[in-house]
Amino acid sequence: MKHIFLSLGFLVFAMQDLSAATLYVSNEKDNNLSLIDLDSLEVIDTIEVGERPRGITFSKDFSKLYICASDSDSVQVLDVGSKKIITDLPSGEDPEQFALHPNDRHLYISNEEDAIVTIVDTESRTVIAQIDVGVEPEGMAISPDGRWAVNTSETTNMLHWIDTSNYQLVDNTLVDQRPRHVEFTHDGAMLWASSEIGGTVTVVDVSSRKMLHQLSFKIPGVNQDRIQPVGITLTSEGNLAFVALGPANHVAVVDTTSYEVIKYLLVGRRVWHLELDNYDKYLYTSNGVSGDVSVIDVNKLKVIKSIKVGRYPWGLAIKP
Repeated sequence: MKHIFLSLGFLVFAMQDLSAATLYVSNEKDNNLSLIDLDSLEVIDTIEVGERPRGITFSKDFSKLYICASDSDSVQVLDVGSKKIITDLPSGEDPEQFALHPNDRHLYISNEEDAIVTIVDTESRTVIAQIDVGVEPEGMAISPDGRWAVNTSETTNMLHWIDTSNYQLVDNTLVDQRPRHVEFTHDGAMLWASSEIGGTVTVVDVSSRKMLHQLSFKIPGVNQDRIQPVGITLTSEGNLAFVALGPANHVAVVDTTSYEVIKYLLVGRRVWHLELDNYDKYLYTSNGVSGDVSVIDVNKLKVIKSIKVGRYPWGLAIKP
């Protein structure tokens, strides 16, 4: 009987944990976050933050949310439990995107106006390095093994490879015009990079840091110059990649083996970034101009709902 009660208790805990999943959305024009309950798919709270929030990411234990408050020249730290900003980190000017190292301590931050990457120790709240990169750095990703930090420079059209062991820039990879986002595959073998003005996505071999493949997109009835790739995310099995195509208002679904586009999904206006849940069941998109989040059923490859949030939603992060 004791084992039955323990099992029931674990089941109740697991159900509560599942029901607690929340999508955090940064609203660039409203200086706040919208919180969406992922059971009801409704906005349940709004939190005021700094000016022009863009990139957001959780600490490993989900107790803190880091927020790029670009016009406040700060990375803010939100205590998730109290929903209060507890400190500002010395981020450098105009932080736009960042990535948290697997050590759960070092934040790699793109400073768009200064053409540098700032590395901040989140525990001591100090800058430990600043690295010169190309003009208008934006995208940032760190390899699953923590060895590489990769930054994109929009004007220089390059990916910059930073060795995280010594904070040195060791290589550059030329890609198409205006690279905006980078995403490592889950095994760390490849890197996907979107080029907004070039209208392409480049797949790079991490070991050689050379291009393996370049994808382009064509949507019937949509002018080619409106197809501007930005956000990218991949399923946990790595069989599918999703690419946000900006003012084309579509998400491309790509087979990662053949690099063929399986389907284009119509979402809100100016789709910017993407976030998959932990089960690869639903994909969420931030649609800046229409001010909403689209919900995509991954198994059916179908948009099932639009959720109104604040003005110009930008970043997305899920708390399980």
